[in-house]
Amino acid sequence: MARGVRVIDADQISHTLTGKSGAAIPDIVRAFGPQVIDRQGAMDRAAMRELVFADPTARKKLEAVLHPEIAAAVDRELALLRGDEGYQHAYVLLAIPLLFERMSFRWKLWRTLVIDCAESTQIARAARRSGLPVEAIVQVVQAQISRNVRLQLADDVIWNGGDLLALDRTVDTFHRRYTRKIENVRS
Repeated sequence: MARGVRVIDADQISHTLTGKSGAAIPDIVRAFGPQVIDRQGAMDRAAMRELVFADPTARKKLEAVLHPEIAAAVDRELALLRGDEGYQHAYVLLAIPLLFERMSFRWKLWRTLVIDCAESTQIARAARRSGLPVEAIVQVVQAQISRNVRLQLADDVIWNGGDLLALDRTVDTFHRRYTRKIENVRS
């Protein structure tokens, strides 16, 4: 929690649901069979990635399993944060990597903020972080909504193609702006 803001991360929730003994594992086994589960009892991400990129119906099946569970987990976390006296934080950030691809969360959001960088930077960072080959990352990026459409749909955009100090200053600017708007609504 930075700057007093609580973050609910849909990707982290997905990893929990598909991790060892995750709540989605039984449904994934029913939908795809045990061959997509690794020895530790987690979803084999490499096997599933190969499957969903080879077969669009497999992707829809996986989304049908995961998206309702992710949405329910987000709702539970929001309810816990809300409490009896409303939110105790300036605001809550929902980090949703595929927000504009699915739009199922859009009605819950006050504003949408896209953190943007050049596609080549995005691919290089993802390859470094995940250890996946660049070709696999490119395949994932190409399966997503285009960068131009994402930027058009966003209420706000933060550029993340420069240095960390500039990024931090921009985040502070947006944080102050959002906090002011929320305070004005509450008063």
